[in-house]
Amino acid sequence: MILKDIWQDVKAVQDRDPAARNGLEVLLLYQGIHAVIWHRMAHWFYERRMYFIARLISQAARFFTQIEIHPGAVLGKGILIDHGGGVVIGETAVVGDYCTIYQGVTLGGVGTQRGKRHPTLGDYVTVGAGAKILGSFEVGDHCTIAANAVLLKPLEDNITAAGVPARVVKKDGVAVPRHSGESLPEEFREELEKRLDKFEKEMKDIKQKLSDLPSAGSRSEGFSEQGGG
Repeated sequence: MILKDIWQDVKAVQDRDPAARNGLEVLLLYQGIHAVIWHRMAHWFYERRMYFIARLISQAARFFTQIEIHPGAVLGKGILIDHGGGVVIGETAVVGDYCTIYQGVTLGGVGTQRGKRHPTLGDYVTVGAGAKILGSFEVGDHCTIAANAVLLKPLEDNITAAGVPARVVKKDGVAVPRHSGESLPEEFREELEKRLDKFEKEMKDIKQKLSDLPSAGSRSEGFSEQGGG
């Protein structure tokens, strides 16, 4: 099974990397393939609770490839880690079939709690160089995360996300218009909404007080009655 997965990984590089000339070159010279092969062995030991051996293999792979994949992470078939230096994939991360991950990518957690704390990528997901996907949530199939984006929330299928924090820029290949305030962090948006609500309430109070004041005509009539008396 492991050999079959490795062969599919080699074929994935040949099919998706125009610089790859043949399978032997990919198998012997591509650090992304080396990292995935080492990981598949480490994960085999990890699943059988031989954690020390699993971690030893993953640390050796990290030393030689500069790609860090925790042995607990689950990788699908046909994975392409292109260039790969600086890639970090956390313990509870799941990467679907035929995903492409470029250098400097982090699939990380945002807390110290145990259990599921890393992202799950669907099939055919592309993660651009330097992108960070942080937290326990799902990224749908056929999604693209732009270079240097920081994704903190789940995505549906066929989404392209970009920016810090990442926002949806395309859905099913069609550009999505940017809405006012969409790029603000969640806590800033909440604070802004609270202040707007407060401002609207104060404006209503002011309008109510103004409407309760006597009109200019009624005041002049009162003055004329007093003068006539």
